[in-house]
Amino acid sequence: MLRAPWGRVPAAVAVRTMSRVPTVSLHELRALLAAGRARLIDVRSREEAAAGTIPGALNIPVVELEGALQMEPAAFRAAYFAEKPARDEKHLVFFCQIGKRGSQATQLAQDLGYTGAHNYSGAYREWLQNEG
Repeated sequence: MLRAPWGRVPAAVAVRTMSRVPTVSLHELRALLAAGRARLIDVRSREEAAAGTIPGALNIPVVELEGALQMEPAAFRAAYFAEKPARDEKHLVFFCQIGKRGSQATQLAQDLGYTGAHNYSGAYREWLQNEG
């Protein structure tokens, strides 16, 4: 990756890098949820998620995500009271408050072999503005 002389990533490069993460829009997310085809992972902190989240979302803070996605299914179930997502799950949708952590989570999941990982690009902020 290109770096500016002072060590920062140029904005144009950072935008291109983040744009490679597959995303879903609010409209697409609504359709997936209505069809029962999306698995939502809220990667915000427990405190943020406790204050409100998208109905049906599982909260796994981004700082725990790598370890969680590498757990054995029984350990995942014990820790998160839910079934561990399958690596080939088609619509594994990550989201956060404004998009950055969701994008990071999606990239991490893809790196771990979760081929259907997507970021809800509008994040919880957009959801709340349109559903709340």
